[in-house]
Amino acid sequence: MTPGQASGLVHAPLADWAQSRGEALAIRSRNESLTFAQLHAAVTQRAAAHTKNQAPATVLLDSALPLVQRLVDFMGIIASGRCAAVADPDWPAAVLHSVQGALPVDLMDAPSAQPLSPFYVGYTSGSTGLPKGFRRHHQSWVESFRVCLQAFGPDAAACVLAPGRDAHSLFLFGMLLGLWSGGGVVVQERFSAVAALDILRSGQTPALITAPSQLILMLDVARHKALAPIDAVRLIMISGARWMRRRTAELRALFPKARIVEFYGASETSFIAWMDTDGSSPADVVGRPFANVELQIRAVPGEPSHGGGAGLIYVRSPMLFMDYVGAADDATAALRDGDWLSVRDLGTLDAQGRLCLAGRQNRMIVTGGKNLFAEELEAVLEAHPAIALASAHGVEDTRRGAQVVAIIQWADAADGATATPPDALQLVAWCRQSLEAFKAPRKFYVCANWPRTASGKTDHPRLARSLQHSTSATESTDSPDQRGREPAAVPNATGAPCLHPLP
Repeated sequence: MTPGQASGLVHAPLADWAQSRGEALAIRSRNESLTFAQLHAAVTQRAAAHTKNQAPATVLLDSALPLVQRLVDFMGIIASGRCAAVADPDWPAAVLHSVQGALPVDLMDAPSAQPLSPFYVGYTSGSTGLPKGFRRHHQSWVESFRVCLQAFGPDAAACVLAPGRDAHSLFLFGMLLGLWSGGGVVVQERFSAVAALDILRSGQTPALITAPSQLILMLDVARHKALAPIDAVRLIMISGARWMRRRTAELRALFPKARIVEFYGASETSFIAWMDTDGSSPADVVGRPFANVELQIRAVPGEPSHGGGAGLIYVRSPMLFMDYVGAADDATAALRDGDWLSVRDLGTLDAQGRLCLAGRQNRMIVTGGKNLFAEELEAVLEAHPAIALASAHGVEDTRRGAQVVAIIQWADAADGATATPPDALQLVAWCRQSLEAFKAPRKFYVCANWPRTASGKTDHPRLARSLQHSTSATESTDSPDQRGREPAAVPNATGAPCLHPLP
């Protein structure tokens, strides 16, 4: 470990790498590249400019800059002792204005950064749809870098491909990991599965940090192009959403020499648990806690048990976030209890000490007085060879409390889907093979234009809004003269998910 890595500051190792490996690649995109010496010089210049201009303690990155320059500016901001806030380039002007207005406007009151000084404000979507800012100090991510190398081995310190936006904390973490470790990082302005596969095959990035949605696209491209296996990749780190483990064998065939790990965490917690991927593991298992993480499963207040004993997952570690910036939605904000934190995920610990994730508290469906975790049903549906993606919801029902409804996207026929997709009764039978009868959906909708968040996750709230529109429209248009016809697609706003009722 270099003196810079031991300092507890995210940017500190950069000076060491500029001296010891100044000509090595630090950052590379399709259009621009910087060595560690060039990066250090640019960061030093930017830091001096922020100090000279008396920039506030928190500076919002210019999202119009190219990604490499945004990273230079990020490092310059934090090297000046300030905190960098990272906006999403796709935010509407009104959202960007609201976010900027909520940032702290205080001036610098300390001459230099300290391990517990804030260095980063990231954003995650709240249930209201407005971005929710979370703030982190240097030590929380330096500790995350350290435990990443400890758990995943020396390949985590190699040059890493981080093919996502810096506005998504998973990819920003991968970018800064490459700079902190000295391995360097390759980035993409916009994700391209074809370009990512070319980069990985070139051997310049032995490590990959990725979301499941990106891996699926890469697997699809590799299959359609009949690509040969890629031997140059040694480590694949998967996070951001649930990995479809039924495709693990295909992933191993494409990257035969790679160690493939999944890790679970949150913007507010950083790492929580991890495991080497295993196609035979139950979908709810997310692994054992990292070495510096303690876990507790606590009963939900007012409800002694959920879904067979699942409780709120509380975490204690040196990697937790500081606080929220701006208004935090109380329904989704993390819960604090001294040194312990919960992001309102529910789960259990199995006999092997592995964390089993039941789902998010605000996505639980109460039907007929019983609890159903949406994620549990989605995992069962996505295991069907004809289904690529699933989103489970509860629709208000005066008799049951909520009626279970599922929205699905059909898989491509090349992925093993049958030529004739199953009907609703066949899918109900599929669900009942693995789940109690009350957990099987009463209705199904098919969605082709599947919505995703900026981080590549399924946008469940957006699907819920379309479902609400669809159910009300179906009830108002359904009449006896339509019996026997295939239900029509429910009209919706331009660009919104369009749902087709499944007969």
